[in-house]
Amino acid sequence: MKKLLTVSLLGLAMAAGNAQARDYDHVRFGVDVPYEPMEYRTPEGELTGFDIELGNALCEEIGVTCEWIEQEWDGIIPGLLSRKYDAIMSSMTINDERRATVLFSDPYITPPSAWFAPEEADIDEPSTENLDGLTIGVQRGTLQDNYVTDHYGDVADISRYSTADDMVLDMEAERLDIVFLDFPVGKSTLLDSEEREYKVVGEMITEPKEYFGDGFGIAFRPRDEALAERFNEALATLKENGTYDEIYQRYFEK
Repeated sequence: MKKLLTVSLLGLAMAAGNAQARDYDHVRFGVDVPYEPMEYRTPEGELTGFDIELGNALCEEIGVTCEWIEQEWDGIIPGLLSRKYDAIMSSMTINDERRATVLFSDPYITPPSAWFAPEEADIDEPSTENLDGLTIGVQRGTLQDNYVTDHYGDVADISRYSTADDMVLDMEAERLDIVFLDFPVGKSTLLDSEEREYKVVGEMITEPKEYFGDGFGIAFRPRDEALAERFNEALATLKENGTYDEIYQRYFEK
């Protein structure tokens, strides 16, 4: 009887815990900064970007308050699982490897990846032959890192960076020959740069899916299905009422 009572009490405690997990009125987002135009700080120190504005709009639609907690990319999923924050909204690509650990929302944007090099670089198309002996820049732990490592790690030197800004600084200092980034980030940090002229090398890349996944999603702990569904419903509403398009145009249709 005691054993049955203990099991029953444990079940009630777990149910209460799950109910509490679903009853958020304050959502803490983990975010890796800077990654312009997705998430970055203005010269005045204000946190902004497409992810930030969209995340705040989603929270407003749901009726919860938002808090943004900065976390370097290498530790961003461990931070979620250790309850440092409640979700990740930081340009995270949805793929099978991450699905094994976190629960994703519906995709909220699907950007391509692209190669960027100085305008004068003599590279027309990325290939094993053309990249042989060059130094390639990527952000550490990203899908671009995985792709470059698997395809060109045997022929090129790969420099890995904690932030896209650090990578850009080494490009400007001519310590890198070429970089591989999400296209919106490369456009904002390199193509729009006033320091030096850059170009896109080759075609935009979205395949294979094992690397490039299904777009960016908000990551949650697996138990927080109800919270993820609230954000999915809010995302659908913002796309229907035009709010999503307004935010998108501020960052990608200038």
